[in-house]
Amino acid sequence: MAKSSKSLDWCIVRLGEDHNWWVDEVSDPLRWDVDGLSIVDPRQVDHLADLVEALRDYGFDQDIMDAAFIPFRIERDMGNGRVRLRHVKESLFESGEKLFALADTIDEENGPYADLLDHVTRCRVKMLNDLFNFESKLTVDEVEDELREDQNASFIEGRAIHTFDELTAILEYVPAGWDTDEERPAAKEDDEAGDADLPELEEEEDEKKLKNDKSLKWDEDEDEESEDEDFDGEGKDGGDAEDDDAGDDGDGGKKKSRRRSRGKR
Repeated sequence: MAKSSKSLDWCIVRLGEDHNWWVDEVSDPLRWDVDGLSIVDPRQVDHLADLVEALRDYGFDQDIMDAAFIPFRIERDMGNGRVRLRHVKESLFESGEKLFALADTIDEENGPYADLLDHVTRCRVKMLNDLFNFESKLTVDEVEDELREDQNASFIEGRAIHTFDELTAILEYVPAGWDTDEERPAAKEDDEAGDADLPELEEEEDEKKLKNDKSLKWDEDEDEESEDEDFDGEGKDGGDAEDDDAGDDGDGGKKKSRRRSRGKR
């Protein structure tokens, strides 16, 4: 299958009212529909990388996650809360740059991002079955069915599901009634510390806050005044391997996609 990332050289993104980033324009509008198309910002990328670390002992393969995203670096600020991004050939895990990550959803059912969703779900199920003494083992089907209900509710309400929210729903999933404190005690403290650093953006001050935040750098000549200003895309703090033993997941190895049509932004 041809990599769809080859068809995208750049994209223009905007900071939404939900403080997530959404795609406005792409270099290949014929193959990419930007309606409800979300993109993961650098802080969210870092948080996802932290979450999937816990899954490495349960078969998580970072190559699957790298293949599922098209990485972009900041090229320039376009004003009015819009930023132009340039495609780069970097690993989300190994790059020293602050990268945005666009999910490769050209083929929503069988593409790289669909593979990632299936992969992290299986790893998460393995982890939960190892951590908790369930009366009967948790299965991939059970997790997917519950997550799909939430997604359908959003779709009915006309709300687009952001990629970051879709992944964190899997990576932080636990069945109702089970305490997760013993699973991630440190993560909660880290999240609170991270939230303290995030500014509360007012809608009318988004552009000003973006330019004054020094957590992210524009990709501009440092000698050029006003084009080397920083911005901050506030995201939420927020991965899994093929299950060789299908019996552990209880789904018989059958892959099910949770991708749904996008809602309105």
